[in-house]
Amino acid sequence: MTRLDGVRELLTRDAKDMYPTSGSSNARSPLRRNLRWLSGVRFVTVTILLGSGVLVQLRTPGLWPVGPFFFLVALSYALAVTFVLTLTLVERRRWLIDVQLATDAVLISSVVLLTGGVSSYFSTLYALPIIGASILQFRRGGLLVGALSAFLYAGVVVGQYQGVFEFLETSWPAIGQLPRPPSTLAFYMAGLDIFGFLAVAVFSGYLAERLRTADASLARASTEIADLQAFNQHVIESMTSGLATTDRHGRVLTFNGAAESITDLRVPDVLGMRIFELLQLPPAFEASLDVEGEGNWRADLQFTTPGGRQIELGLSAAPLITPGGRAGFLFLFQDVTETKRLQRQSAVQERLAAVGEMAAGIAHEIRNPLASMSGSIQILRQELPLNAEQTQLMDIVLRESERLNDTIKSFLAYARPQRISSRRFDLRQAVNDTALLLRHSPEMGKGHQIQVDVPGAPVWFEADEGQIRQVVWNLATNGLRAMPDGGVLVLGVQAEEAETVTLSVRDEGVGMPPDELDSMLQPFHGTFAQGTGLGLAIVHRIVSDYGGELQVTSVPDAGTTVCVRLPAPTAAPSPAGRPAARVQ
Repeated sequence: MTRLDGVRELLTRDAKDMYPTSGSSNARSPLRRNLRWLSGVRFVTVTILLGSGVLVQLRTPGLWPVGPFFFLVALSYALAVTFVLTLTLVERRRWLIDVQLATDAVLISSVVLLTGGVSSYFSTLYALPIIGASILQFRRGGLLVGALSAFLYAGVVVGQYQGVFEFLETSWPAIGQLPRPPSTLAFYMAGLDIFGFLAVAVFSGYLAERLRTADASLARASTEIADLQAFNQHVIESMTSGLATTDRHGRVLTFNGAAESITDLRVPDVLGMRIFELLQLPPAFEASLDVEGEGNWRADLQFTTPGGRQIELGLSAAPLITPGGRAGFLFLFQDVTETKRLQRQSAVQERLAAVGEMAAGIAHEIRNPLASMSGSIQILRQELPLNAEQTQLMDIVLRESERLNDTIKSFLAYARPQRISSRRFDLRQAVNDTALLLRHSPEMGKGHQIQVDVPGAPVWFEADEGQIRQVVWNLATNGLRAMPDGGVLVLGVQAEEAETVTLSVRDEGVGMPPDELDSMLQPFHGTFAQGTGLGLAIVHRIVSDYGGELQVTSVPDAGTTVCVRLPAPTAAPSPAGRPAARVQ
C-alpha cells in the first residue's frame, strides 16, 4: 500500500458518486489512437506504392506486371478502408489486430514477389507492420509479426529459386525477366534482410515496452499528483478558517471558500488585489511584514464587509515558503466577533461575580449588627417611658429595620448558591400547598381568588422542593400585587412532553408594557411599592440553574402569564446551567 492509497480511495469514492463510470472507454483510447495512426500509415504506404508503380510504368513499361501490381494496390486500399470502418470491433476483439498485421505482411510479400523477389526494393516495407505490431501489441506482437515476415520473405526467395512460382512467370512473363543475383548471393542477401526484420522486431519491441513502462509510470505519477492536488484543494476548501496566499508584493493568488464566507468577497473580484487593502489592514501591520523575516505576525482588527457588516478578524500571517525559497505570504484569518463578545461578557461576569461575592459578604455582616440594633430598640421601647412622638419614631426604626433585613435576606438568597436537597416529589402537591398558604397570607385581598389547575395524575419531578415552592410563591405574590382591585390568579401544572413539565401563573392584573419586559428579571427592578425587587430575579436564577426556560407574556390592563418549563426528569442543578428567559 502506497502513501496515497487512502487519498486515492477517498477521491475515487467521491468521483464515483459524481461521475458515471467510463473506465473501459478511457482504457481503450490509446489503442484507438494507435489504430488510427496505423491506418494512416497504410494509406500513405499504399499511395507511395501506387505512385511508384505509375512512375515505373511511365519510365520503363513492362518492367513489372502492371495488372497484378495495381490489383494489390487496390486490394490494399480496400483493406485499409475496411480496417478503419471496423475500429470499434477491433477494440473489443484484439485478435483482429494480429489479422490486420498478418494481412499487411502477406500483401508486402506479394508486392515483393511481383517486383523481383530478393532483388525487390520493397522488402524494406516489412519493417512497417513489425513496428506497428510492436506499438500495438508490444514485444510479443513485434516478434510474432517479425517471425511471420521473415518466414514469408524466406518463402518468396526460396520459391523464386526453386521454381515454385513458374505459373506466375507463365502468366506474367515480366516476372521471369527481372534480374536475379546468383543463388548464393541471393540467400546471403535474404539472410541479411531476415536478420534485419528480426532485429527491427526485437528493438522495436524493446522500445515499445520501455515506452509503455514510461507511460505507465508517467500516468501513475500524474494520477498521484492530480490526487494530491485534488486532496489539497478539498482540505483547503473544507477549512473553517479563511486562507489567502499572496506574492511578494501582497497581491492575492488564492482565496478559499471560508475566506469568501467571512469577508463576503468573491474569488474573481479579489485575485490580483493587494491583501492589505482587501482586509483593511493598518499600515503598521503591512510595514511589519518582511518576506525574508522569521516567525509569524498576529493581529486582531476590525473589518467591514461590502454589505456594511462590522466583524472582528483574528489574523495571522507568515512567509509562504516554496522549494525556490520565500515567494510571498500566507494569511490565515477567522471571524472572532462572537468569541470576542463572549470573552468580554465573561470578563464582565467575572467582575460581577466578584462584586456579588463581596456584596453578599457585606450584606451578611450588616445583618448581625442590624439584628442587635433592632433587639436593643425593642427593649428600650418596652422599658423607657416614651411619649407618642418617641413611640412613633421607634416604630419607624423597627419597621425599617425589618424591611432592611428582608431586603438583605432576599439579596443573599439571590447572590449565594443555595444548598440543594434534591428529591422526587409531586408538583401538584407543591402547587396546592402554595395556594393554601397564599389564601391565608397578607398578600391576599378581599377581591382576590386563587384557582389551581393541575392534572389528575401525579406529575413527578426531581429537584429541591423548597426552591420550586419559592418559584411558585414569588410568581404568585407578584400576580396578587398586580391585581390591587382584585381578580383571579390561576396556578397550573402541566406535563407537556415526556421530558418537560410546565408551571404556570396567570393573573388578571395591570400587565406590563413591552419596554418593561426586557428589564423585569434584573435585580432590584421592582414595579410594586411592596417587595424588594428581587423576587423575579431569584426565580430566574433558580430556573436557569435547572436548565429551564422562563417565558413571560403580558398585555397592559389585561394581565400577565408566566410559564416555567423545566426538563424532567432531572438531577440536582449545577451553577453552570444555561440561563434562559423569553418575554413576549
